[in-house]
Amino acid sequence: MSSASGSERAGESAASAVPAEEFDLSLPEALRPAAEALFGDRLALAAAFATLLGTDGVVRGLIGPREAPRIWERHLLNCAALAELIPSGASVVDVGSGAGLPGIVLAVARPDLTIALVEPLARRTAFLAEAVTALGLDDTTTVIRGRAEEVVGGPLSPADVVTARAVAPLDRLAGWCLPLTAVGGRLLALKGSSAAEEIAEHQSAVSRLGGSTPVVRLCGETLLAAPTTVVEIVRERAVVPARSGKASRPERRSSFRTDGGSGGGRRRRG
Repeated sequence: MSSASGSERAGESAASAVPAEEFDLSLPEALRPAAEALFGDRLALAAAFATLLGTDGVVRGLIGPREAPRIWERHLLNCAALAELIPSGASVVDVGSGAGLPGIVLAVARPDLTIALVEPLARRTAFLAEAVTALGLDDTTTVIRGRAEEVVGGPLSPADVVTARAVAPLDRLAGWCLPLTAVGGRLLALKGSSAAEEIAEHQSAVSRLGGSTPVVRLCGETLLAAPTTVVEIVRERAVVPARSGKASRPERRSSFRTDGGSGGGRRRRG
């Protein structure tokens, strides 16, 4: 489906949810250079998703009404900047996808990626499925209802990259996400200003779970006033708890480099 038709369908869905004039969801001109750099010729599709978030997303309680005027800066651009750390053609699992942040944003910005959105709550998966179809992303993006720990060992293959945003502290996040990551693949957790403190507190737990020393990366430094803070963890070895009733599957290794060569984010040790 073309970007134009996806935008039209998204606009129709949004119009039925909240009056368009209630929030100004248009792209602020000051942010246009960054948006054009991050979304390229799919900027119209990003705008359609902004409309969905600011209308249906607010009505369904996926984001707060106060977030609507800040959708571009706080959510879309913040998530899209993460794409610089993800190599071409990678498989991605977005854990706790919620309103599609960062999963749907990455699907819009990077049509070369294969993305699975994992989310346990029915009302959120319903929104995600509708958004994926409305935006014409069905060929590259799937929605899976369930908790991360429930889908390990299921039909979902270990991914080159697992993403998560504002889900949980780093130790719990690693416990949920690393088993979904291919050995040699990476967990990319979007974090705030406390990222370094989280690393110091949870580094030993991450290591016990098979992860490398976490590293802080800053994405979108040349584009965004507030770069996106990402904690990167490589899955160095498989440490998967035994699960009764589930057949074990051979561990997949990521074919992508994990030495920092695949992404342009500035590296800052925590």
